[in-house]
Amino acid sequence: MANPSTDLPEVIATDAAQTEAVVDMGAAKLVEPSLWGLEPYQIVSVSMLVLLLLAFGLGKVHKTIAGGLDSKIAAIKEQLEEAKQLRAEAEALRTEYADKIAGAEKDAEAMLENAQHEADAILEKAEADSKAMVERRKRMAEDKIAAAEREAVEDVRNRAVTAATGASRKLIAEKHDAEADKALADKLIAGI
Repeated sequence: MANPSTDLPEVIATDAAQTEAVVDMGAAKLVEPSLWGLEPYQIVSVSMLVLLLLAFGLGKVHKTIAGGLDSKIAAIKEQLEEAKQLRAEAEALRTEYADKIAGAEKDAEAMLENAQHEADAILEKAEADSKAMVERRKRMAEDKIAAAEREAVEDVRNRAVTAATGASRKLIAEKHDAEADKALADKLIAGI
């Protein structure tokens, strides 16, 4: 591109590379771009080399990453299987303990019923024993009263006998004298 006011060459700058264009009146000479002092075919060769190195390097890295991911997947699968087994065991334990709790509750109810029956039986026995004890004590009291009455009657009889004996002695002593005694003794001896 020519500057119409002056016939001087013009320099155009771009962001990626600098390109110089020299324009002569009608004839243009093109200067090719350069990057870090390399020619375009060298830049393409270096780029291909970097691309090939990356492809081979990433290919191996890809295999390494895939192998690492496969091992992680296998480890996670093992952990999932182990978790499934643990869950199954936990479910079995939970069911077992739920059954044990239900059995324990039934046992507790049965024990409570047995204890209630035993308590009722003990209460009935205690009532029967207390009634029997009251009857025994009543009989013992009646027996003591009867014994006391017999003793009192016996005592009264003994006193009556003693009084009668004393009175008969007195009467016999007053009415019998030595002659009557001698006649009574002879009569008794003759009767033997």
